[in-house]
Amino acid sequence: MIESIADIEVGKSYACKFKVKTLLDELGRPAPNLSDVPLKGEGWYEGFGVIMQRDTAQKLVLIKDEKTAKEFPVEWDNCFEIDDVEWIEPLEG
Repeated sequence: MIESIADIEVGKSYACKFKVKTLLDELGRPAPNLSDVPLKGEGWYEGFGVIMQRDTAQKLVLIKDEKTAKEFPVEWDNCFEIDDVEWIEPLEG
């Protein structure tokens, strides 16, 4: 496991758990989504995703959430359980 976003190596793939303040529906899902559930307002969303980009100047990462496929800009301090990703080709058949 990686201690900090600052410790990740360029050219490798990483994923992490994260939390981000965003607009949520009444079920706690990030909005907008394709449901007819009313909006609740701004709140904290926690997810898990692949780190797509890292901005060392602003200490932000762009994370693609596995559950919603949405991309979120996340502050480094709101990322935890950072680990490298091993990409595996799906089995055919």
